[in-house]
Amino acid sequence: MMVSTKGRYALRVMIDLAEHNTRDYIPLADIAKRQEISEKYLESIVGVLSKKGLVESLRGKGGGYRLNRSPEEYTVASILKVTEGSLAPVACLENEVNTCPRAAECRTIDMWTKLYKLIDDFFEGVTIADLIRPDDGGNYVI
Repeated sequence: MMVSTKGRYALRVMIDLAEHNTRDYIPLADIAKRQEISEKYLESIVGVLSKKGLVESLRGKGGGYRLNRSPEEYTVASILKVTEGSLAPVACLENEVNTCPRAAECRTIDMWTKLYKLIDDFFEGVTIADLIRPDDGGNYVI
């Protein structure tokens, strides 16, 4: 599984919002400047995050984006699933039901399923709060 730029930038946006969480709306231009990411590209990312209910948005003067819950309530998995669609390492595991016609005789499906569970469990165990805490040796680099 390779996390796309969209997924990595979505995590950076969520971390930025958590680090600057005053309950005020934060202009996208401020986030773009701090993160050194094109504001135009961030518009599409925060649009998805907003549509899926991960952030609140407000248009106009004093508008921008903010978290709608505490950083501890956002897992990396929840953000990546919104932006990436799936964390599955192979296509046959992307849907809840594996419809691969070879699934019954596939010699690698158990391996892929275990890898998928490891990936999902790992990212479900990391929150945005974990990523904004002072460095404790975890060294999460996005």
